[in-house]
Amino acid sequence: MVDASEKGPILVFLGPTLRLAEAEPVLDAIYLQPAAQGDILLAAHAFHPRAMVLIDGQFEDRPAVRHKEILWAMAQGIVVIGAASMGALRAAELSEFGMIGVGLIYRWYRRWRLAPDDAVAVLSGPPELCFLPLTDALVDLQRTFANLKRRNLITPAEHDLLTTMARTTNFRERRFDAILQQAGWREDGFKELQRAIVGQKKLDALQALRSARTLTLQEDVGRSSVEWVATNTFIRDLEAGGIDSNLVSTYKLNP
Repeated sequence: MVDASEKGPILVFLGPTLRLAEAEPVLDAIYLQPAAQGDILLAAHAFHPRAMVLIDGQFEDRPAVRHKEILWAMAQGIVVIGAASMGALRAAELSEFGMIGVGLIYRWYRRWRLAPDDAVAVLSGPPELCFLPLTDALVDLQRTFANLKRRNLITPAEHDLLTTMARTTNFRERRFDAILQQAGWREDGFKELQRAIVGQKKLDALQALRSARTLTLQEDVGRSSVEWVATNTFIRDLEAGGIDSNLVSTYKLNP
């Protein structure tokens, strides 16, 4: 049961990065599907949360979650935390405006502003299969190859080869076993290497969930540092997506 006694519940937008069964014991929250355009606005009206944790987002079948609606949420007093995947991207882009970033991937994107967005992207199954991940994220593969090199399971030259192959593979086809096969590894040699896989996205997501309640309770954290203005472009963007633009101006903190 969600504890809504502290000015509303915490919402978590979650998909392929972390299984729901793994997330629920960590944070008592309302778990929603990966966020796309308009979902933050709609979720705010539906649940009147005190905080949102953005982990996963949609970006192919629907337009990605807009920066402007995250700023809108913070302007309403909602703490917005990002980590691991789409959340890390948006937090790195909006940290100076008050969005809170958590984890190594967030710090990586904030340091390397021109890092590729698809480094956290994976191909996933449909909602009916709980967005089951079908490929591996580049950030996880890079961390894995570095771990394998540290443990002397691969040579520095093999590390460089595998990393280059992963970077040049489309995110819809990036799989640890497929890259090893293409590099000449035999399947009977996969097992030891698979035990060294690093799921950095999962680790960052768990860190965000563990810290969400503490971050939410801190004063002056996660509040937008700029005055929010509904631009004509943003309003037209919502309407083009079939979203009632009146929701922008009719939000009430205490309905």
